[in-house]
Amino acid sequence: MHVAIILGGSLLGVGLLLYLHHRLTSTTDKIVVTQTEIEEQSSDEGCCGMHITCERDSLSPVFSDIIEYFDDEELDVFTNRGANSYTPDEIECFRDVLLTLQPEEIAPWARSIQQRGIELPPEVRDELFIIVGEARAERLTTSLS
Repeated sequence: MHVAIILGGSLLGVGLLLYLHHRLTSTTDKIVVTQTEIEEQSSDEGCCGMHITCERDSLSPVFSDIIEYFDDEELDVFTNRGANSYTPDEIECFRDVLLTLQPEEIAPWARSIQQRGIELPPEVRDELFIIVGEARAERLTTSLS
């Protein structure tokens, strides 16, 4: 009986020590991706198809510190304006730029807009998401066939 109590206590003690060690040294909440890792994972030819999102298609500005312009410098006057504060003519200005972009320029343009502190009007933002979604779906169907 004493042997069972000693073994049980030892197992409980070792388990508690392992649990505390895990809690103190765990890095699950501290995931850091460096720019070098991002560059290693993406190639110049495009996406490998193994990631949920792709740098080329991502609308997040995290992939680049360089602001790229797409012959849209006139949109800089809208910096720090609310998305719902645009007049119909100003909305058309955004729409004109969006509709003149090449398909491969649309996601980088969206990142550029975010980096420049410009909020898209809701109507144009919805159109942007539709265009990007269609381009992703088309690329997925062509890569599967």
